[in-house]
Amino acid sequence: MYYYDRKPEMSEEDIAVMNAIDELYTKRPYFGVRRITKHLEIPDVLVNHKRVHRLMQIMGIQAICPKPKTSDPNKQHEKYPYLLTGITASYPNHIWGTDITYVRVKGTWMYLVAILDWYSRFVLSWELSDTMNVGFCIEALKHALTIAIPDIHNSDQGAQFTAEEYLALLKLYETIRISMDGRGRAMDNIFTERLWRSVKYEEVYLKEYQSPKEARLSLREYFMFYNYERKHQSHKYQTPATIYFNRR
Repeated sequence: MYYYDRKPEMSEEDIAVMNAIDELYTKRPYFGVRRITKHLEIPDVLVNHKRVHRLMQIMGIQAICPKPKTSDPNKQHEKYPYLLTGITASYPNHIWGTDITYVRVKGTWMYLVAILDWYSRFVLSWELSDTMNVGFCIEALKHALTIAIPDIHNSDQGAQFTAEEYLALLKLYETIRISMDGRGRAMDNIFTERLWRSVKYEEVYLKEYQSPKEARLSLREYFMFYNYERKHQSHKYQTPATIYFNRR
């Protein structure tokens, strides 16, 4: 995941390509730069490897499959091992996962972060931001921690989740174990990836947000539906809220 204090200036063509990349990547998350470039077809718009690579960096996405090691992690950021090998979420607040995704808005784009309880699939909190600044991730975490404290907090190694301010908030709670995905292994956070597919196909791609305000209002309605009305087959068609709060 890449870190942007300010949103870069983009042309309408670039935004159109980003939207197309987002839809293709959501459908085929194992596609890397080259395969996405081959599959994109946008009338009257030049799509080449360099452009797709640049825009995927801005969007903060990469193929889910492991890649050759081409660079070392940023040594300025503290890293933690992946703790979830062979572990299945067994009760509410056993494992929380978090991630960031791209959300299109008319003429621009935003970033959505969510904190998900893996056992129940309950979305504890979410925030929408127009930059990759760590602040919106911290706000989401603060809100989630007012609801409960997890045993394990899992994230990728993105700059937001390895930021000193974010980790300091987790370290205030001595019982929280911090877990981080292997580099280039988005599938380690599979439940959050599935959440993004639901959000995109059931909400974002069905709407044409005209403004950030409209996007926030619409996403707020969706997450209420997702938590309290949308029934999950994996939980015998109970809602995430029913499982999370153990309602019967």
